Amino acid sequence: MPLRTPPARHAIYAATLLALSTASAIALAEPSPALDRASLSVGAFYTKPKIDYQGDTNYGRIDTGSYKLDNVTLPRVKASLLVGDSQGLDFDYYRYDKNYNPSLSGATNFNGQPLSGNGQLNAKLKLDLANLAYKWWIGSGTSVFGVGVGAAYYSASLKGTASGVLNGVAGNAAYEEKEHAYAPLLELGWRQQLSDNVRIYADASGIKKNGGSIQGHIYGGALGVEWYPTKMVGIVAEYTAHKISLNRNRNDSDLNVRLQGPAAYVKVRF
Repeated sequence: MPLRTPPARHAIYAATLLALSTASAIALAEPSPALDRASLSVGAFYTKPKIDYQGDTNYGRIDTGSYKLDNVTLPRVKASLLVGDSQGLDFDYYRYDKNYNPSLSGATNFNGQPLSGNGQLNAKLKLDLANLAYKWWIGSGTSVFGVGVGAAYYSASLKGTASGVLNGVAGNAAYEEKEHAYAPLLELGWRQQLSDNVRIYADASGIKKNGGSIQGHIYGGALGVEWYPTKMVGIVAEYTAHKISLNRNRNDSDLNVRLQGPAAYVKVRF
């Protein structure tokens, strides 16, 4: 009588075969060639900022109007990490930290007394913006489309001295405002591989903050091209734009910033 394999051993054989097949499939699975398993980009954003600030102070009403600064270069860092073949994390950070010296004008009320005047603000403006999003990539060929959700952290501070004429009397006063907040983030992205060492891409993001001591929105977008002279290291050229609009309820202050211009990065991929 021939020997029969016990049912339990059949189950073990089947489970082993399934595990090996799954492992082989995972080993063979690859993300779209338009994506990297992991990457880090370090570079700079060259822009001519346009800033408009208004706010009530002990000195009076600060109103800079639309003020254009000289061209500046802002540091920027980006990173991405795939989780599996079609999902992953995207990180983006940049900082604006420059002197801000607009003329002042306007009128307000302080402790029930009407105040008006004009002068000069000699200050430093700092803006920090960091985004972290979890992205889903749709497509498996040379072109993919991504949707991401996450959180953004932003911080804004303005510190300096306002000087000029207040109600007909010359004087000066120290001025400092600082605020930070977290807000939900939505991102959209598109990647296209043109050849083994050239890619193009487009990104868009939106941040909306309601409630709390500070409210507002931040919108951004970018178009870029990547060129890889080596397998791991590439050069990225990009045109990017950001619109930042923040309102602080406590003193009815508004900060509006527009940043747009070219950016360049060195990108290392793994």
